[in-house]
Amino acid sequence: MAFEISKSFDILEKSLHYRKIRQDMIASNIANADTPYYRPKDIRFEEALQAEVDKKFNIRTAPKLELAKTEPGHMAAPDESSDAKPIVFYRDGHLARNDGNSVDIDVETTEMAKNNIAYNAAIQALRKDIDIFKAVIDSSKNI
Repeated sequence: MAFEISKSFDILEKSLHYRKIRQDMIASNIANADTPYYRPKDIRFEEALQAEVDKKFNIRTAPKLELAKTEPGHMAAPDESSDAKPIVFYRDGHLARNDGNSVDIDVETTEMAKNNIAYNAAIQALRKDIDIFKAVIDSSKNI
């Protein structure tokens, strides 16, 4: 059995990992701002983290409407909750320039700033978890 500092520690650790990947993707988009036909990439991981939070904290989600199987040959609906994974996608909401490149520097720098703020918030939360754990260890030394 693995040792856990808190229930949220693993989730915060995954969040930092995904935020780092997203930062690298945004930096790559900015670096390729002048590359012809380059399409900016991004990663969506919030659903995967939310599924992990729901599982870890035993949060019950709203009941889903089940599909009826009226014939034995009908396929079962896929279980989407167990397959929650980060999704890499192309961010093509902006007009491409004449060279086919659709990188918008304003969008990329804004997304980088938002990602950086969320990364720093996750680091602060991890530090608080670790500080609480250290305080418990230090107080148990005096017993």
